[in-house]
Amino acid sequence: MPEPRVPDPVSVLVVEDDATIRRAVQLALERYGYRVDVAADGLSGLEAFRAGTYDLLILDVMLPELDGIGLCHRIREESLVPVLMMSARGDALDVVAGLEAGADDYVIKPVDTPVLVARIRALLRRATFEPSQSPPPDAPDHVLVFGDLTVDTLGMEVHRAGEPVPLTPTELRLLLEFAAAPGSVLDRRRLLREVWDYGWEGDTRVVDLCVLRLRKKIGSGRIETVRGFGYKLVRA
Repeated sequence: MPEPRVPDPVSVLVVEDDATIRRAVQLALERYGYRVDVAADGLSGLEAFRAGTYDLLILDVMLPELDGIGLCHRIREESLVPVLMMSARGDALDVVAGLEAGADDYVIKPVDTPVLVARIRALLRRATFEPSQSPPPDAPDHVLVFGDLTVDTLGMEVHRAGEPVPLTPTELRLLLEFAAAPGSVLDRRRLLREVWDYGWEGDTRVVDLCVLRLRKKIGSGRIETVRGFGYKLVRA
């Protein structure tokens, strides 16, 4: 009888210019069983990303050669891999710029290891999300249609006017949350809980910026803002 296959460790690339922080993050994540590579500047991080295969990237905002925002832009041109940004100041402009560049979430330095690991685990759960069960053969309602937008909730595929729409894992989870309740208003706190897996109060800017990115991909009028309450998916 063959021995059960031991799952490969999760591979993480950390791009951080501060040697002390870089080493501390690496050692902390390795203690949790992650395989960690590091880079000290944006260009080296881009080279490492292109040369390897990673399950998740952690990028500092302030990097030499190529800053974290620019690096995230470059990565998003090539990949939908989950990206977690780190900011030393928590400056609103840094946070917004990182999320607009395509990051899935962010943390403020210094960050406690349990918090960092919790964020990583949440990102990885979104990246490996699968539906819990298949519908019966006589009820093919797993394909949802909203105007020119088609969402296959089993195949995890989205098409607009017949063309595939590339979504990050976070964007896909967000769209599936809307598609499960079309026409219903979903508030930001619910979306933080269900999509970002936050068991605590999170920054609602994460939701707003991800909705903005999603609108650009599926059509600006598909998700409507209900001022003071949240967002809803337009049915027609």
